[in-house]
Amino acid sequence: MVVNSPELPPWAMFSDNPTPSSHDDDFVFPSLAHWVHSNILQTKPKLLFEKPSSSLEEEIHFQKITTFLLKEQRRHSSPSHHHVAQALHDSGFWVSNSLVMKVLKRFGNDCVLAFGFFIWAKKQTPYVHSPQHYNLMVDILGKAKEFDLMSKLLKEMKGFEGYVSSDTMTKVIRRFGKAQRHQEAVEAFRGMGEYGVVKDSIALNKLLDALVKGQSIEIAHNVLDEFKTSVPLSSLSFNILINGWCKVRNFEKARKVMEDMKEHGFEPNVFTYNNFVESYCHDKDFCKVDQVFEEMRENGCPPNAVTYTILLLGYGKVRQWSKALEEYERMKKDGIVPDTPFYSSLMYILGKAGRLKDAWEVFEDMPKQGVVRDVLTYNTIISIACAHSKEETALRLLKEMEETSCKPDLQTYHPLLTMCCKKKRMKVLKFLLDHMFKNDLSPDQGTYTLLLQSLSNSRKLVEACMFFEEMVSKGFTPTETTIKLLMRKLEIKSMLKEKDHIEELIAGHVLGEQNV
Repeated sequence: MVVNSPELPPWAMFSDNPTPSSHDDDFVFPSLAHWVHSNILQTKPKLLFEKPSSSLEEEIHFQKITTFLLKEQRRHSSPSHHHVAQALHDSGFWVSNSLVMKVLKRFGNDCVLAFGFFIWAKKQTPYVHSPQHYNLMVDILGKAKEFDLMSKLLKEMKGFEGYVSSDTMTKVIRRFGKAQRHQEAVEAFRGMGEYGVVKDSIALNKLLDALVKGQSIEIAHNVLDEFKTSVPLSSLSFNILINGWCKVRNFEKARKVMEDMKEHGFEPNVFTYNNFVESYCHDKDFCKVDQVFEEMRENGCPPNAVTYTILLLGYGKVRQWSKALEEYERMKKDGIVPDTPFYSSLMYILGKAGRLKDAWEVFEDMPKQGVVRDVLTYNTIISIACAHSKEETALRLLKEMEETSCKPDLQTYHPLLTMCCKKKRMKVLKFLLDHMFKNDLSPDQGTYTLLLQSLSNSRKLVEACMFFEEMVSKGFTPTETTIKLLMRKLEIKSMLKEKDHIEELIAGHVLGEQNV
């Protein structure tokens, strides 16, 4: 049996009636033409793929719900989650544990649609949300910085025995930390007992990590001092603090934490020393790096592949390509086996040095050495190919990812999208956006910014305006630089009607934000 395609995203129609085509717009490499054309979504439902009969009904329902929610989003410029839940009330959809999880993941970057669906699904009988559904919804709300809703949902979970877990609380702590709401992150950890969750080293380390990443190393250090007698510590607890102090270049305090670490029965490990190596590389102080390498060897903790990867990138950033490659040779002499991140970094360095042939040879050599190519590997080599206008090679690599079941992420597509905009390959651009959609990826703030700036600079202003409208409708705020660029290009082309429309969209978006 076959399944109809889901509702097409807005970009699927962007080239149906665009500005008049040129040869560049429609150009596709002949060797890739069949693959490109077979992956471009149609404006009418198309038979996409076969599904086993056991999952067919759920897949059809998932597609219908997705279509319904996307229509609601377009029908109302700023729908509330209550409105979404109400709209679903008479929809006739049924739910299951796996279906709800799939919908929440699909709309993980749109908390209004996700939470509206979550509220509606909760009222469907005999269905009951599982702890995993609640945890995912908590994380989605936290990611969107909807902390009042997140806290209310947490209190709701408290009413169900066993629903609030350490995983729940670490998600809450992490989201508070990422939003720079450090005191609330600490309070969430302190209050874990109120939800029947025991404070453990995993939760403590998540808190310390969130605080350090939020540039609050002092608070993190105070937290460790507060709980070091009541919560079991691990070497990671100290390494997180060392990382934080190294980041702010307070090496004296980092060394003091190393001493505390030893007093608690933990010996400094490779991760400990790598923090110092990374900071010194960032500061271009390679003499200090050499000293740390010697210290590591003297203490029976020799550098590993990660250490050399950090050093390789450090030399690459200061364009000392020969030194970077010398370290590669030294690494091999030390008998250290390169891993996937190291190979990806080596390719990056070679690409920056303009040594495309060498970068490609490294890529080709990975399977021979028993090293698996992952998404970072492909992202690196695709980025190198795009930077040097190797269009066919870059697209072939994306096709190879598909053939080897290596799932792309947004970073895979960004250099490809930039290249297509620059070269005005509108058909290939449409293909890439459709390919993203088929891989369950939707543009984020960075993707829209990239598209708007690249299309504006390539004078594809009709398409740029379309993406601007879509970006605003999804609640993303274009940067001032992006707005000025588009407005200037529209003015130069005397596209005054479009310029007025963009101004209206900006005004409406700002007003909508003020009313939230």
